[in-house]
Amino acid sequence: MTTLDEAIRSVLKAQGRLAIDTETLGVTSDLYMSGLSSHASVNVMLALENEFDVEFPVEMLTKATFQSISSIQAALQKLGVSGDA
Repeated sequence: MTTLDEAIRSVLKAQGRLAIDTETLGVTSDLYMSGLSSHASVNVMLALENEFDVEFPVEMLTKATFQSISSIQAALQKLGVSGDA
């Protein structure tokens, strides 16, 4: 079983176009400072929706939601995704 953290890191690695390896990121590291662009954040959002079979509501479509791994985890948990993916 994959943890939520591992699943998010996998999506970020595939879609985030980050300048650094996702495995070296702290859970509170600023993803935008690590190279996440606005365009890539949309790809990350779509991949997360597909991975977890959820839809981010409009009020969650903010830069803050995708600022860090921990903020993504919190958003997914609000949408009913458990700690184990």
